[in-house]
Amino acid sequence: MNNITRQGDEQKRLEKVIIKSQDIIEKSNYISRDLSWLKFDERVLDQARDEKRSLFDRLKFLAITASNMDEFFTIRVGSLYSYIDYGKERTDYSGLRETAFKKTLMAAARDFSREKHRLFREEILPLFPENGLILANLDDLTNEESEEVTDYFNRTIYPMLTPMVFDHTHTFPSLLAKTLIFGVVTKVVEDPLYVKPKHENGKDKKISFVQIPQNLARFYIFEREEEVVFLPIEEIIRHNIKKLYRNVEIVACSLFRITRNGDFDVVEHEDAETDFVDEIKKKIKDRRLGRVTRIEIEPNYSEWLLDEMLKRWNLQKDDVFVKENILDFTSFFQIIKHPDFKTKISATHQPVPPIGLPSVKIENIFEAMKQGDILLHHPYNNFEPVLQLLEQAAEDPQVLAIKITLYRISKNSRIAEALLRAAENGKHVSVLFEVKARFDEENNIREAQRLQKAGCFVIYGIPGLKTHTKLLQVIRNEGDKVVGYAHLSSGNYNEDTAKLYTDIGLLTMNEVITHDIAEFFNVITGHSIPSNYENLITAPRDMRNRVVAMIQKEAENAKAGLPCGICVKINSLQDKITIDELYKAAQAGVPIRLIVRGVCCLRPKRQGLSENITVRSIIGDFLEHTRIYYFHNGGDPKVYGGSADIMVRSFDRRIESLFELVNPKVKQEVINILAWNLKDNVNAYEMQEDGSYQKFKCVEKPFNIHEKFFDVTLEDIKDAKLFETSGTPEVVDKPEEVLG
Repeated sequence: MNNITRQGDEQKRLEKVIIKSQDIIEKSNYISRDLSWLKFDERVLDQARDEKRSLFDRLKFLAITASNMDEFFTIRVGSLYSYIDYGKERTDYSGLRETAFKKTLMAAARDFSREKHRLFREEILPLFPENGLILANLDDLTNEESEEVTDYFNRTIYPMLTPMVFDHTHTFPSLLAKTLIFGVVTKVVEDPLYVKPKHENGKDKKISFVQIPQNLARFYIFEREEEVVFLPIEEIIRHNIKKLYRNVEIVACSLFRITRNGDFDVVEHEDAETDFVDEIKKKIKDRRLGRVTRIEIEPNYSEWLLDEMLKRWNLQKDDVFVKENILDFTSFFQIIKHPDFKTKISATHQPVPPIGLPSVKIENIFEAMKQGDILLHHPYNNFEPVLQLLEQAAEDPQVLAIKITLYRISKNSRIAEALLRAAENGKHVSVLFEVKARFDEENNIREAQRLQKAGCFVIYGIPGLKTHTKLLQVIRNEGDKVVGYAHLSSGNYNEDTAKLYTDIGLLTMNEVITHDIAEFFNVITGHSIPSNYENLITAPRDMRNRVVAMIQKEAENAKAGLPCGICVKINSLQDKITIDELYKAAQAGVPIRLIVRGVCCLRPKRQGLSENITVRSIIGDFLEHTRIYYFHNGGDPKVYGGSADIMVRSFDRRIESLFELVNPKVKQEVINILAWNLKDNVNAYEMQEDGSYQKFKCVEKPFNIHEKFFDVTLEDIKDAKLFETSGTPEVVDKPEEVLG
């Protein structure tokens, strides 16, 4: 049987598996988490299709999809391979077992990859010349530019390159993930003094690998009078690669890139002798050498080379993604950040003061908080009040202590600097620093050790759990009493992402809330078990049970003919127990409006199951990161903000918190956030029963929340509501039409 016939038979078998799998998927009451992830990335890619956006914005979204897919293959596909490699059973939410599901998942990922590269090749790349840039190859260069490139290779690149041969005397090299690599197939030229080793089928071929150093810029740049030329680094190396192979013939030179499994769990024991931070460092190294989960390779690759890599890494052909354009779209960030295009990037709206405050900068944060609760809605409101709370607390002689949970902080963080100054000024500083924050482990360990050396009391997470909650407390001696000032948030203490992610934060002196936070810190830093929190709902203690109880209450109200309704805005919805309760509530007559940015395993609009549930996703200029839970409660709404999504990991494997918004003005602000999210007709997509998404059609005038929230007023929030307070349950802001 020849190669073409065998490949044809394999393709037919694969198509049969996928058709059968699709039937199982359609019958399931749940959507696959991993397939839903791909649907999310499709919505991100849709932003790159938008012809109203500038070329550079479209390139940005292409780069984001590439980064997302790197994480997908590192974590989600890595996790799937952990089951397959060790023969562990796994049934996906879609109803498929691990092997059949992998084939279906890879087919979907390949379709997505093809569409992404088609979009770039046919719709975006042709726009380069009119925007003053060229993605060049060597033939596009002038003689002077060619000489400059040759000099750059000889002077800078050549000394950095190291061919790594693989043969009977050299082991297969450890290749880095997410790095461009040349796989070079060579054979020795005729030499009567050289005894040629025999290789496969008697051929005297060898494989070697040349990794392109990660500290080299992805493009070599020429700045001409009217345009900027970007020459990919791999084309410079490809043109000069013969200089690395003297007296041998290069049979093939194939550029590729691999992704490795980065999904690791730290096994923690309270009595473990191994230092926890050392264990994290070891796991980071393991991630760099984890099993390969994907090969991206350029067309016209060497079949022999690829077969050797597939055997070595125990992969199948469906793990191979042939890319017809530039191999790694994350490289577009270098183009976007070039100074010549600074004015062509969409301008960022300047933050506005929180409602009720005169300025984005608060001279005395303590006095401002004494006037009442302050809701911060980022990035529309500046992150400065949070930074000012910490920076002023660090210098204020009346401040006794600062307690904070940190999950992801920025490089050169003002948060960390303020905590360092506070410790140096003799204040007690307690920091629960989650060093297991994925892909930020090294930065977090480094910053945590700096704080510890400065005298801060640092806790490196809790055994068996990941600390994801966002809480800050400042204790201040005000003469006749000691007062607590608090900040609770849905987002990280990160001044960089606060400019890009939508989040809510609450600045408060509410004594019930500050007491709860004090109790909470006693739990995570000591050995305390609180009898009850009045305001907080925490995980893994009782969050799932409390959320389920509030869903069930809405179902009871519906059955009794009372006003009811549920509206939740989160990043991901995956916990099956909660999904089942939402289904039951919908069947009881509760209108349920879900705003889920990313993964959603609930299937909406299914007859007899979820007709009363709608799911929308907001994808646009800002990354939606806010978590809000609204329960109508018979017309007296209960509204919560916090760090938790509706996921198994959030409820069972993380320290999370939701905080009730009790201040009437703040509650109305948050209700308005939900109402406007339901009204958006520019950035919104509606989920269909089959798990696909349709973009909303702007039937009248556009309502873009990524612009509107910069102009929100007290008048806007005063009458905001989601559900009627009497009569038949009905959502106030009904979804607009969607594109068919």
